[in-house]
Amino acid sequence: MKQIGVLALQGAFAEHIQVVEQLGHRALELRQRRDLNNSLDGIIIPGGESTVIGKLLKELDMLDYLRHIIRDGLPVMGTCAGMILLAKEISYDSSRYLSLMDIRVRRNAYGRQLGSFSVDSIFRGIGKITMTFIRAPYIEEVNEGAGVEILATVNDKIVAARQKNMLATAFHPELNCLDVHKYFLNI
Repeated sequence: MKQIGVLALQGAFAEHIQVVEQLGHRALELRQRRDLNNSLDGIIIPGGESTVIGKLLKELDMLDYLRHIIRDGLPVMGTCAGMILLAKEISYDSSRYLSLMDIRVRRNAYGRQLGSFSVDSIFRGIGKITMTFIRAPYIEEVNEGAGVEILATVNDKIVAARQKNMLATAFHPELNCLDVHKYFLNI
């Protein structure tokens, strides 16, 4: 049984906790720096408001330590806002948060809440899955020379990628797909 920390500062963390537990693993809410202990086998950074989550990570003195343990190899999955927090570059925005993954993302690329949608598409290594996008970003550019692997595209936009121990999705797999979490748990 793995112990997965789910960043629980803001956003859709409860759904990730439910999926991790449904898959037979232990999920821990990460709310303060002391929760980032050495007994974690991985971390999930959920969707939500990336600017709010980033601000809270700084205020709670979690940002630098979280960056350190991910850089040292702790597996991390960032969904939607989590993908933005992992990205080294955000289009039209000078903000940087964890800045670990060699990708450039476009925030709110699919429009407002009313522009949310679901689509079935291929996720490399899994097959066809349902992907739900809610005010979603997408990846504009990856640095394949740095080992970034494109895992899924929708309408020629990159919506999932992996670099070493980091997995990022623009969509919300916690809403209707256990397979992406299974993929993550095998990293």
